[in-house]
Amino acid sequence: MITLKEINRTNFYDVLKLSVTDEQKEFVASNLFSLAQAKAFPECICSAIYNDATLVGFTMYCIDEEDQEYWIYRLMIDAKYQSKGYGKAAMEMVIDRIKEDTQHRIIYISFEPNNDSAKQLYVKLGFVEDGRVIDGEVVYKLEY
Repeated sequence: MITLKEINRTNFYDVLKLSVTDEQKEFVASNLFSLAQAKAFPECICSAIYNDATLVGFTMYCIDEEDQEYWIYRLMIDAKYQSKGYGKAAMEMVIDRIKEDTQHRIIYISFEPNNDSAKQLYVKLGFVEDGRVIDGEVVYKLEY
């Protein structure tokens, strides 16, 4: 069963060791960078993704300081655990957490235009193209 857990001193180094495939490294920031970013941007919520007791990935989301809307900034599943449905399950959990904030009705996500697997996942979850490109990434949104 997929769960999202706090990153703390017991799993911090294990989260840093997670890595995507070599071909995917251009698509996602390292977890080290993401955790450093979350330190500088305390509105960011980072979670370790577990399948039962096994650490399989990392995610980070927040209310963006600029537009005051929810953005899912990161989703990564370690290379050895990909194609098992963990990314989809984790995204559904993050989306459900965000939806608990009833003052918001939209979630944004951005990704590299040539990251087809990310696009397929996000479209399956109901995200649609927003029409914007920010820092070379296409923006998709989920309205609920």
